[in-house]
Amino acid sequence: MSDIVIQVENLSKRYTLGKSANNQYGSFREMLSGQAKRLTGSFNRSRQTSSEQDFWALNDVSFDIRQGERVGVIGRNGAGKSTLLKVLSRITEPTSGRIQMRGRVASLLEVGTGFHPELTGRENIFLNGAILGMSKVEIKRKFDEIVDFAEVEKFLDTPVKRYSSGMYVRLAFAVAAHLEPEILIVDEVLAVGDSQFQNKCLGKMKDVAHGGRTVLFVSHNMAAIRQLCDSALMMRKGELIFAGSAEDGVKHYLSSAESAPATIGTTSPYGIELVDAYLEDEELCRTQSPIFDRDYQLHIKLNGHSPLSDCAIVIRIYDMMGTLVSSLCTSEEGLEPFPLKDELSVSFNLRRLPLYPGSYRASIFLFRSNDPVTYLEAEDALSFEVQPAIVENAMWAYRNDHGLVRLSQGSRLNQDTPILTH
Repeated sequence: MSDIVIQVENLSKRYTLGKSANNQYGSFREMLSGQAKRLTGSFNRSRQTSSEQDFWALNDVSFDIRQGERVGVIGRNGAGKSTLLKVLSRITEPTSGRIQMRGRVASLLEVGTGFHPELTGRENIFLNGAILGMSKVEIKRKFDEIVDFAEVEKFLDTPVKRYSSGMYVRLAFAVAAHLEPEILIVDEVLAVGDSQFQNKCLGKMKDVAHGGRTVLFVSHNMAAIRQLCDSALMMRKGELIFAGSAEDGVKHYLSSAESAPATIGTTSPYGIELVDAYLEDEELCRTQSPIFDRDYQLHIKLNGHSPLSDCAIVIRIYDMMGTLVSSLCTSEEGLEPFPLKDELSVSFNLRRLPLYPGSYRASIFLFRSNDPVTYLEAEDALSFEVQPAIVENAMWAYRNDHGLVRLSQGSRLNQDTPILTH
């Protein structure tokens, strides 16, 4: 139909993993060595077969998107969401399939893409506009709006390589959203910004769609998907498993997330195994149903098959809508960076659990000091359901509008007469 702006038919993307594939990008010496092995017959063909593996990041994906639609692309890490957006943005070529897109496409996929690091913010605005096919006059007409939205006026003539990640994302989003593309593609790079800027971006994406343009938005935040999108695509292991309304897509995601395979027992590419993760009550019993306002310990057990030094563990706790509720970090809890060799256990004290009743999940990460690499990324390693405490004043106990986290530890009248203490 004439209002379809994105048409995808049987789209697949294959990557070849293994030694032979990697040698395509190796050194000149490695290339000569590989050729010599082939000529002398010393190259073991059976080894080639076993060391190479085809990985299908996208597998036979088909869908249509209409003009003005706000589409949320959802799924767990590794589902194929980012690969799909890169193919649609023409950053990477598909292995097979057909794509038809009507109009100019502006993409904001990840920090570090889209801008030339040596150019200033001002120069990158004009460069991106030119790439989109806009004239200098058109770009100048939008220039002040872009700068005001990004709040980077003082740094316009500074090379963007000196920008913080937040400044970079603000400018990149402002450029992508204001240069009037017919199709705007945004990955979860918005997670870098603060909550005020994220809400600002969501509002701008709504404005873009109301102007008749199309938005594709990847996010793990189901509240943001519900707020922005009217339809959703859900990916799993490179396949499209759901296409429908955003509300139904979110429900499908949340129900499947609860039954998703646990990451306990898996080993990261860096040789770090998450052996166990669990909550323990005061009686030293494991529990998945902690009670609000009681004391617990969160235990993490790791195995370093490849020894590392200067390690720190970060735990991020989310509600079932994907909203980050809180985080824990060993370095912020008074534990100095530590070596990881063989099995290691780390415990966090959760005194008077401040999470209100509801469902939560925790993801576990391992970092090293002054190293940007994530050595372990265990998504949804632990899930639990906080239960209400038994209180004398039941008026509050049965309310469901109390938010997620309790802040106050007590209150009193101005006459210093306590009415509620803990």
